[in-house]
Amino acid sequence: MEPPSRHAGTDIIIEDARWRASVPGTERAIRRALVAVARQGGPDFTQSPAPSILLATDRIVKRLNARFRDKNKPTNVLTFEPLSPMHGGDIVLGYETVRREAAAARRSLRAHLSHLVVHGALHLAGYDHHHPGEAREMEGIETRTLRSLGFGDPWRQGNWQQAGSVRI
Repeated sequence: MEPPSRHAGTDIIIEDARWRASVPGTERAIRRALVAVARQGGPDFTQSPAPSILLATDRIVKRLNARFRDKNKPTNVLTFEPLSPMHGGDIVLGYETVRREAAAARRSLRAHLSHLVVHGALHLAGYDHHHPGEAREMEGIETRTLRSLGFGDPWRQGNWQQAGSVRI
């Protein structure tokens, strides 16, 4: 495991070095996603405690998912609510699942990572997608945020290529 990287108040822990190898500038991409979601109406972690982000393996995510959600399988992203007002919560991503999903959807790993960081940040801010109205609101913020980062609409198939000359 690599030491934590601190950016914009967020502890970024890269447990699996494949994240850095596959997404050059991993920490910068995460920081940009968090700043962008605040600009689109999502949580502003400059005004409140920022989350910790763990870029892990599917094995770790599977263990956490089994322990805290009674689901004995990996998933792309898990969020954990803050245990105190001084902490911003946790976002955990599983490398193999995220990479597999990105490839299946023909998205760059950077785009999918950015989307899942935004998705997790919105969950920590109280957004959810269990009801149609909530889902539309959350997806709207995600779409605006990803577009502002130069990616297409995350909810439209085949629309994940990085747009124009915007680089992350």
